[in-house]
Amino acid sequence: MIILIIIFIIAFLWSILGFFGSNVERADYTVKNKMKGYEIREYPAHIVAQTKVKDSYKESMNEGFKILAGYIFGGNTKKENIAMTAPVVATANGDFQIISFGMPRSYTLETLPKPNDSRVEIAMVPAKKYGVIQFSFYPSETRIKKEQEKLLSALTRDGIVSSGNIAYAGYNPPWTAPWMMRHEVLVELINYTGDKFGF
Repeated sequence: MIILIIIFIIAFLWSILGFFGSNVERADYTVKNKMKGYEIREYPAHIVAQTKVKDSYKESMNEGFKILAGYIFGGNTKKENIAMTAPVVATANGDFQIISFGMPRSYTLETLPKPNDSRVEIAMVPAKKYGVIQFSFYPSETRIKKEQEKLLSALTRDGIVSSGNIAYAGYNPPWTAPWMMRHEVLVELINYTGDKFGF
């Protein structure tokens, strides 16, 4: 009984830590339709800080995160701290991964400080539609690939054309309790109006 109480207390405290660690500004989007096993979302135009890293998925995420963290934690022309947002996104681009942080909505391209590190690029991402599948617990590379295959298969099943550009989005710091973790796989949709689904 005492062991169960201790486990409950640890799980509770871990959950609290994960909640506050993940309590940051999140990307805007509108759910256009809930499909069987995934969602179709529309994301508005938004600003990102991004960097290109050539390595395996895990190493790219780690290296890219360090580079971008350097920018938002004062490595810029104004020596200004920029608030962290969620998610951190990794987009496959040939042999590279493009790792990106969304910038807080309070900034514009004109008001954002310039990066000191030439590897960091500030870019405006245009409004786009995506097919998105969400999952939790730890995001191993095998698990991410499995979810990617599941999403692409579902889009094919529903006759929806995608660009093939697949991204992974992680919403939580690594110390978050696994049952509170939020991960997503996104695929950009091509010329999709959604008329066949009535929205």
